[in-house]
Amino acid sequence: MSMSNISSAAVQVIVSVIPIVGIVVGGVVIFFYLLWQHKRRSLLIKNGQYQKPVFDLLSFSLLAGLLLGLLGLALTVFLALLEGLNYALLGGVIPLSIGAGLLSYYLIKRFAGG
Repeated sequence: MSMSNISSAAVQVIVSVIPIVGIVVGGVVIFFYLLWQHKRRSLLIKNGQYQKPVFDLLSFSLLAGLLLGLLGLALTVFLALLEGLNYALLGGVIPLSIGAGLLSYYLIKRFAGG
């Protein structure tokens, strides 16, 4: 058994373990974040200081619609030039249509008084 085989096997093990460790550490961080948020919210409720967070759906739909629409437009043009008209074009058409839907929702709610 030569030295290159040993180092190659060790490198393969390390390369295999790094993503697993990253996923486990990320899971632990997310778990503790959720646990601490739950405890914080529970204490605020017990003390009578909890206020329900406000979510502005109109601003969210405008921002997400603009981002997805422009991203979808760029991807659609790029994929159409690169691949032509085939199923790869869906990678751009899907976010484009979601963005158009969100912008339509924003415009209807904003200007139709809904």
